[in-house]
Amino acid sequence: MKNTPFTPMHVLLGAKMAEFAGYNMPISYSGINEEHHTVRNNAGVFDVSHMGEFILKGDKALDLIQRVTSNDASKLTNGKAQYSCLPNNNGGIVDDLLVYCIEENNVYMLVVNASNIEKDWAWISSFNTENVDMENISDRTSLLAVQGPNAVKYMQELTDMDITNLKYYTFAKGTFAGVENVLVSATGYTGAGGVEIYFEEKDGASEKIWNEIFRVGGPSGMKPIGLAARDTLRLEKGFCLYGNDINDTTSPLEAGLGWITKFTKDFNGRALLEEQKANGVSRKLVGFEMVDKGIPRHDYIVADAAGNDIGVVTSGTQAPSLGKAIGMAYVAKDHSNEGSEIYIKVRDKALKALVVKLPFA
Repeated sequence: MKNTPFTPMHVLLGAKMAEFAGYNMPISYSGINEEHHTVRNNAGVFDVSHMGEFILKGDKALDLIQRVTSNDASKLTNGKAQYSCLPNNNGGIVDDLLVYCIEENNVYMLVVNASNIEKDWAWISSFNTENVDMENISDRTSLLAVQGPNAVKYMQELTDMDITNLKYYTFAKGTFAGVENVLVSATGYTGAGGVEIYFEEKDGASEKIWNEIFRVGGPSGMKPIGLAARDTLRLEKGFCLYGNDINDTTSPLEAGLGWITKFTKDFNGRALLEEQKANGVSRKLVGFEMVDKGIPRHDYIVADAAGNDIGVVTSGTQAPSLGKAIGMAYVAKDHSNEGSEIYIKVRDKALKALVVKLPFA
């Protein structure tokens, strides 16, 4: 099991640690609900250094990205980022990812899920027929997500970069907390605002940045946050989690990701997805709120009023911001409209739920 540069800090702070994607990660510190509300109402810091980062360089780098991703990366200019996915050969998703344009038409950074680093590297490499310079910098890249309505205000104290006015899905590079060549992006996975901070771990950079972040934010109540609250935060905003809500067997169109599937360019798997768009999908990923008391969990069966199986739960939780149980599920198209009654099979009971519009909060 791998550690991140911040593992000693997590242990020192008494975090509940567990294996996640091969890494020893903090699951919670003071408790999921408290950590969740800290991010929603103030600011919190997530160690997400387990994520993967690839650098693609050269005049054919953009061409390679265009062929393997569903979104149109040609729209990116210096300092902009984009959410996308890697379609497979069967209409499914190899992974979802972020594409950062470091230098237009020449240098790009791809940020992939921790559990898929080796898989994604092999997949992209298999399309690299033009000898694009690819470098896997995952092991030496540290990443902190500082999220919440007050996050940017605190972080601005640590840099001369204008991060206060960063638009969503843009980034800046410069000196942060005394460390050079830091990339600060207006992205995140909580829907609460904030930034993600990428930098190379060398000469104690991780410890220095961690300490400086809490020096400016700690007195105002900013706290370290574990992966459990990260999951409840992203679910309230209806963000997909790879391995739960999307995977190799789910198409971006079924998952409501048609907005990152651009048929104005050629990409791997386009024909299958174009056919699916023309014919329509047979199932859709929907959000739902529980009517009956109970918490939906991954892989619970979804049924109609007659007891017929019509789908499966992909994510579910008791939402701290809402005070109710929520979830996402793939259901038959006929049951996917807002207001549709569905039933979640929990042990020997069928608990009523209603399909609702995403996001939940």
